[in-house]
Amino acid sequence: MQYRTLGRTGVQVSALALGAMNFGRIGRTTQDEATAIVDAALEAGINVIDTADMYGDGESEEMVGKAVAGRRDDIVLATKAGMPIGNERNHQGSSRRWLVTELDASLRRLGVDHVDLYQIHRWDPTTGDEETLSALTDLQRAGKIRYFGSSTFPAHRIVQAQWAAREHRLGRYVTEQPSYSILQRGIETHVLPVTQEYGLGVLVWSPLASGWLSGAIRAGRDITTHRSAILPARFDTTIPANRTRLDAVERLAEVADEAGLTLIQLALGFVTAHPGVTSALVGPRTVDHLRAQLAAADTVLTDDVLDAIDEIVAPGTDLAPDEKYDTPPALLDPSLRRR
Repeated sequence: MQYRTLGRTGVQVSALALGAMNFGRIGRTTQDEATAIVDAALEAGINVIDTADMYGDGESEEMVGKAVAGRRDDIVLATKAGMPIGNERNHQGSSRRWLVTELDASLRRLGVDHVDLYQIHRWDPTTGDEETLSALTDLQRAGKIRYFGSSTFPAHRIVQAQWAAREHRLGRYVTEQPSYSILQRGIETHVLPVTQEYGLGVLVWSPLASGWLSGAIRAGRDITTHRSAILPARFDTTIPANRTRLDAVERLAEVADEAGLTLIQLALGFVTAHPGVTSALVGPRTVDHLRAQLAAADTVLTDDVLDAIDEIVAPGTDLAPDEKYDTPPALLDPSLRRR
């Protein structure tokens, strides 16, 4: 396992990190299975576990808490808040009111007195940066969080938050968690240059592109992955964008074969090769899935392999731009760009 420094924090983290979104009802993973996954991850050298309050309405946090009991100090434990929890209108976002309340709930579910990294799950356009950063700074000073970061923020909001922290003399985001894979390279255009400029650690999610790069989705085969059952339109190959992705996957599989690698090793080796990326989050549902992903722990892609990937998916290109989560709201809602 390779280790990198998480931004400017001085904390050493593994190049592969364990994402716990599939723990519980989302991935139909039992507590015993989740504990076995955590055991295998820690044994392999992974020292980062990332979850969120909204994964299974808190179920993932509860399962992570039970799985790490007795070895908390060996783990860089991260969670997130901000996505809606239930139907109450104030049980979401990044207001002081909600973050203070929800962090305490996350700590109870995790069975710990602090988390190492607390992340704002999405940019909240209804709450000012000063409000959010002030609350996070106070929570940090209270010892409930060690560091805080953002997740899937547009580049301009990352910059704005850094300036707000400086202007108001508050703690700043030290990490960003964006979506990044060979098939979704848009963050290379704006987000990664900004995170590198400000020295942020970057924990990328969906490096296997929701399973497109797992090896399970190939031409001529029925697509029967867990994710395809939940989001069928994203895997319907009669849709031109999905056909484009499938064509790219077939070409990438050839590159992997020629390099003596699995498609998973190619995909994870690609994202961890970028100098702006600290760790890649893998989200296995089973121990077997994890083991296939751990095979990429020491994968280093050569320049000719990286060049071949660039020929298939050009740098900065998103093959599924409609699946982006950091799109500025005005691009999605016409009323916001019209007087």
